[in-house]
Amino acid sequence: MRGPRAVVRCAGGVLALAALLGGPVASQAATTRLTLAVVSLADDPRYANRRMERGYPGHPQGRAVQGVRLAVEEAAFELDTAGLELVVRDVVLPDAAALPRALAELKAAKVQHLVADLPLAELRQLVQAAPAALGGAVVFNTGLDDDSLRAQHCAAHLLHTLPSRHMASDALAQYLAARNWRKVLQLQGPEPGDLLMGESFARAAKRYGLKFTQTRPFKLSGDPRERDLANTRLLTGEREHEVVAVMDAHGEFARTVPYATQWPRPVVGASGLVATAWHPQWERNGGPQLTRRFQKLAQRPMQGHDWAAWAAGKAVAAVLVDDPKAGVPQQLKKLRGGTVYIDGFKGPRLSFRAWDGQLRQPVFVSHVDGVVGVAPLEGVLHPKEVLDTLGVDEQESACRQRP
Repeated sequence: MRGPRAVVRCAGGVLALAALLGGPVASQAATTRLTLAVVSLADDPRYANRRMERGYPGHPQGRAVQGVRLAVEEAAFELDTAGLELVVRDVVLPDAAALPRALAELKAAKVQHLVADLPLAELRQLVQAAPAALGGAVVFNTGLDDDSLRAQHCAAHLLHTLPSRHMASDALAQYLAARNWRKVLQLQGPEPGDLLMGESFARAAKRYGLKFTQTRPFKLSGDPRERDLANTRLLTGEREHEVVAVMDAHGEFARTVPYATQWPRPVVGASGLVATAWHPQWERNGGPQLTRRFQKLAQRPMQGHDWAAWAAGKAVAAVLVDDPKAGVPQQLKKLRGGTVYIDGFKGPRLSFRAWDGQLRQPVFVSHVDGVVGVAPLEGVLHPKEVLDTLGVDEQESACRQRP
């Protein structure tokens, strides 16, 4: 008959079974405790109740802190082996004016690793203030695909785990070219985000040989004189196109387009077939296991923004385990130098680009029920790294900030 056993929680959070057989218990080595802060905004419009209820494709469905917590739980064993304990701190700002005080509190707690789940203006404020306020910082953007953050507004200490808008556009364009669906009718929205989305897709279309048969404006409006601008059948009446691309960053109009076009045509862009960092129905590379773990923790399916938050937590753990004594400057060089990798459950190991801090990664081309393609598509080539066919390559980058 076996003797009694006790469950002991190690400093790193790992459960170990110790047999109590009367012998002495070995003492644990000293553990260094570090904090990873997740910074968000209480009244962030991306998390307004109406948007959460609608669940538009490609939009966040919950706060980043849940993905970060899952990553830290998964990395607990490696951290414990390295003599480290990583604690997640949820910092919710009541408004943007509260940022300086929050940074002062984080400095007092010796925090130097931040996951930013913020709108554009607040994220840029955090990126500008964090290094001086904290005495050095690594900031991960997990919620914004804005290409300006990877170009003219980049920073040496800013890393991105969510695919950029250009990466998403390239993924869709590669898929359309591979299917030989090259004649595109573009429906273009009037909002600033819609225009940026349209510019990005036009860039990708030129790279992969797609042709626009027409670009037609749409608009959601209560004005009877503008009713035709939201009439899907009228907007898609020309017959030459093979696919309809909807440039709608908000997502409300795009949701009305699939299966409502004048002619039987696939819909891509903001609805129908979309480019995402993650899909809860991804069935390969350990994807179901990751999705189930997140579902258990967050009580909702894992989406692209959740994966990006999880990947940021994994990156922090990976660079800490690689060299527990390295300071922030050395950590940034390791991350952006491509010497620290993470397993993203997408197949290849993932690393950050030196030129803009973007995590290079496969991008899923998917619809509501599953993944139909993974970009880079087969046959797409690159002289150094095929993942760099998605987004801005080194010679194209406008970012001049490096650690």
